[in-house]
Amino acid sequence: MKKIAALILSLVLILSLAGCGATNAAKEQSKDTQGTAQKTPLKVTLPTWTGYGPLFLAQEKGLFKKHGVDVELTIVEGLAERKQALAGGKIDGMATAQDVQVTLAASGVPVQVVWLLDDSYGGDGILVKKEIQSAADLKGKKVAFEVGSTSHLLMLTVLKQAGLTEKDVEVVPMSAGDAGAAFVAGKIDAAVTWEPWLSKGASANGKVLVSTKDLPGIILDSISFRTEVIEKRPDDVKAFVAAMAEAMDYWKANKDESDQIMAKGLKIDLKEFTATVPGLKFLNKEDNQKMFGTSAKQGSIYQATKSDIDFYLEQKLIDKAITPESVINSKFVEGL
Repeated sequence: MKKIAALILSLVLILSLAGCGATNAAKEQSKDTQGTAQKTPLKVTLPTWTGYGPLFLAQEKGLFKKHGVDVELTIVEGLAERKQALAGGKIDGMATAQDVQVTLAASGVPVQVVWLLDDSYGGDGILVKKEIQSAADLKGKKVAFEVGSTSHLLMLTVLKQAGLTEKDVEVVPMSAGDAGAAFVAGKIDAAVTWEPWLSKGASANGKVLVSTKDLPGIILDSISFRTEVIEKRPDDVKAFVAAMAEAMDYWKANKDESDQIMAKGLKIDLKEFTATVPGLKFLNKEDNQKMFGTSAKQGSIYQATKSDIDFYLEQKLIDKAITPESVINSKFVEGL
């Protein structure tokens, strides 16, 4: 009996050890899988806009992964929703206009810009009915734009040049895309929007009163990440910037293929995409390095950001005088 009991005990012990070994092996395999294939992605959000196409090019051509980072791109049209997601930590970064980055930082959402995408050169503008001859004629008219956004900045700038203020027009709050659609439908007198709505509105029942071709440098698009993400994941941000630089080079060398990839990623018609590209000056590695400058000599993006800060302070749209240095992080572009 003792021999039988001892034998049974030995078998139980062997089976127990084998089970533990299998469990530990499974844990190690899971750990290894999570450490490679399931690496936490950088989550970046953006609205539908031609200028953000290079993000999809970098993703589709595997450039993010080539440089060692996973990136998850999501399109969210509403600025308020994107701001809320960023503030709540649901996303890590955002592609948006540089002046919007200023409003984020001033409202207590610490972000830093690490890459410049494009400079609008006719891609944004103000649609008006044909009978409106000048900005002064906007007085008393229904004007649609997204409050607190780049469209707001553009409208206030044009009104100020005409000796008017926001109080002189009837503001209809809506996103840039919705504003363009509302104008085409004849529901409003003017809309601050972007391509392809500028072209659609002009061919429907209106004209472009003013565009960023008349006000170069007023709208720059950039990519920022929450400061916390930059501090905790600097290697991932470095890889992200390197991938974006390579994507711009790839586009130059493979235009037709790249156009198709970017239009598909943005879910817009290829003809619409290629038609809006001339309204933007896309920025490559050399452009970024020139505009960011160095720690010893700052580039033009710092002054452009200072102008945004001053303008929003003057209009009382922000109440905190932040510095360009708090919004811009040039070290990743410097390191390319």
